[in-house]
Amino acid sequence: MSSATPAAVATPPVNAVIHSRIRTVRAEGLGVITLARPEKKNALDRETAVELVAALHELENADDVRVVIIEGDGDDFCAGADLAALGAQMDDGVEAHIEDARALGRVFSTIRGMSKPSVAIVRGRALAGGAGLATACDIVLAEESAQFGYPEVRIGFVPAMVMTMLRRAVGEKRAAELVLTGRTIFAPEAERIGLISRSIPTAAFPAEVARTIEALVRAPRTALGLTKQLLYRMDDLDFSQSIRVGVATNVESRATDDFREGVQRFLNRAANG
Repeated sequence: MSSATPAAVATPPVNAVIHSRIRTVRAEGLGVITLARPEKKNALDRETAVELVAALHELENADDVRVVIIEGDGDDFCAGADLAALGAQMDDGVEAHIEDARALGRVFSTIRGMSKPSVAIVRGRALAGGAGLATACDIVLAEESAQFGYPEVRIGFVPAMVMTMLRRAVGEKRAAELVLTGRTIFAPEAERIGLISRSIPTAAFPAEVARTIEALVRAPRTALGLTKQLLYRMDDLDFSQSIRVGVATNVESRATDDFREGVQRFLNRAANG
């Protein structure tokens, strides 16, 4: 675990699993996925993508997990695609290249489709596919010295799947400048343009990460799931449709035990206070 891992998992972990490319730990309501190729700057290849999807499905289905965290081992979050692996398959057929690209695409789709909130904890570099992996998460907490960028064009590549998250986060013009120049930016600018959730000073980073994640763990599970589902469902809706779907979700949430218990707690505090 990196020093950024929340204090909630500082206790002896349960259900720790070591894959060839990642590690997963479940403890205290958290499911932590650590990219575990520090010697490769946690670069992504097809095997890593397959392991990530399997781990994400496992944590989504685990009753003891309320929040999913993705972080990187070593100095960097993830430096992008494993170029050595791409070079080794340069002469493979088109179908092999399609399946390789789809493997990473499934990672992004799986994160977005989960009912549980996902948090990327970013230190060091998050580049290309690594930037996409971070921004595919619902919340991105970055140390202020962290760097984000999409340098694919510099080697004749295209930031293809990652552009889906980038364009939604920062808008057309800012996305164009980042992907066409390959410029790397630091966390404060990434926060300013909406690419990440928060840029946090190094000294405060572990405590602020722990605070944010504790708030998520304590929040009612059904409310988190419905909120996340509605947030992303609105991507494909116009204003009137969004209001209608919002009405339906509002009513659905009123029928949950979490809502009833939350209202009752509020009323009890008001009566006593």
